[in-house]
Amino acid sequence: MPEPEVHEVPSNEPIVVSWDGPDDPHNPQNFSNSRKWVITAVCCALTVNATFASSAPSIAGVRLIERFNISEEVSELVTVLFLMGYVLGPVFWGSGSEMFGRRYVLLLAMCSYTILFVGQGVATNIQTVLILRFFSGAFAVAPLITSGGILADIWNAQGRGYATSLFGGCVFLGPSLGPLIGGFVAADPRLGWEWIYWVMMIFAGACTLFAIVCLPETYGPILLTRKAIRLRNEDPIGNGNLLSDHEKLDSSFHGILERTLYRPWKMMAKEPILILITVYMSVVYGILYALFEAFPVIFVETRGFTVTQQGLLFIGIGIGSVLTTFMNLYFAKQVNKIIPKWKGFPPAELRLYSAMIGSVMLVISSFWLGWTGNYASIPWYVPGISTIFVGMAISAIFTSLITYIVDTYLLLAASALASNTMIRSLVGSVFPLFTVQMYHNLGINWASTLIALICLLLSPIPFLFFKYGARIRQHSKFAPCLDLKIAKQIQEQEEEQVRLGSIKFFLWTFV
Repeated sequence: MPEPEVHEVPSNEPIVVSWDGPDDPHNPQNFSNSRKWVITAVCCALTVNATFASSAPSIAGVRLIERFNISEEVSELVTVLFLMGYVLGPVFWGSGSEMFGRRYVLLLAMCSYTILFVGQGVATNIQTVLILRFFSGAFAVAPLITSGGILADIWNAQGRGYATSLFGGCVFLGPSLGPLIGGFVAADPRLGWEWIYWVMMIFAGACTLFAIVCLPETYGPILLTRKAIRLRNEDPIGNGNLLSDHEKLDSSFHGILERTLYRPWKMMAKEPILILITVYMSVVYGILYALFEAFPVIFVETRGFTVTQQGLLFIGIGIGSVLTTFMNLYFAKQVNKIIPKWKGFPPAELRLYSAMIGSVMLVISSFWLGWTGNYASIPWYVPGISTIFVGMAISAIFTSLITYIVDTYLLLAASALASNTMIRSLVGSVFPLFTVQMYHNLGINWASTLIALICLLLSPIPFLFFKYGARIRQHSKFAPCLDLKIAKQIQEQEEEQVRLGSIKFFLWTFV
């Protein structure tokens, strides 16, 4: 009798899709350097734009007061509510980018953010302006949340230091450009109060178009999910059991809530590193936005500066941010020298050098600004020069700590940055509400002294993490701590080399 034909029955066991080897061109880590730098430029442009919009209208508060007949405190809500939107937005954009992909989430947010400027420009009452400013902030925060994840997606440790240094500098370049450009718009009598919003809309539209053209999807799990879907569609029988790790996640309502809403706050509640870093960054962020209210007291009331001249003083903050970028690039170059030893994952604590320098510099420059700005007899450029070091210190602390968060949590960096951004934005939105009153009641010198003393109290944080951060991270449930595993391997290799060396010495001596 003829033997029966045996047909291979495909297994129903799920097979996880992965990259086609270490050199798979679809893996964002294998993008060309030119493409990676274009993507980094997109992140930087969107970040400058979002932070520019947070501060640009602050210097044009007088025009709002004249147009809508409101008090000075109400005009300050234009900045406060924008930053309050920063508190709401990360709930959606951080974990949302890890569920649906970086590109779609970011473009949705940026298009909505750009359109909202139309409503602000044609508003007929202050309530409309304030409500739309709040929602603008909620959409504008998306680049601040997702950019850290995008940079972690495309850059290995060697390139990530350079990229995050540029990104961090842009976080503070935007707020310094806002009052500078806003001052010229507000001082021009030919332009109406709404022109500051048209300028922001044009800038936002240009940056959004740049992202639409040049930003691909970079989140690896989403790309592998698309690959699995494509393979299943090409061969439904043979590839029917192909899945990505992302598809295996809980897709129920509770599972989605767990990853979008709960995870950032679970990380904040359970991660001592994230808690202390967020406290420090919140105070520093508050100081930055307090300067927007303190500068008029120091330079307009005390020295009689015009609105345009006051805006020009924010060049100092921008110069400081640029200088910090060069400092960060130097430290990144030093870290890159030891990356081969650490197999691509050097200790995250090596990113803290700039924060340690900035923490000391911020205390000194705050004293400098307050005690030289208090007396009209002291030339304006003496406190003016201090703004360079204030900007440099704030930018150094931020860029260093953001890089530290990204290197610590890697694929979960967006969730970590989400909770961090929400809290620091909430604190930052409060500072402008009491800054003017504090400077009037305490005086410029003592108000600045109070800020400097708070900074002095928090300044040991980067030093403590530099020494004890690795020990704290090894107990984390969210940090992969690859460097600690590699450190153990390095230690074992060194012990083996010492043992072999001892054996060779013994043989050479006695044999």
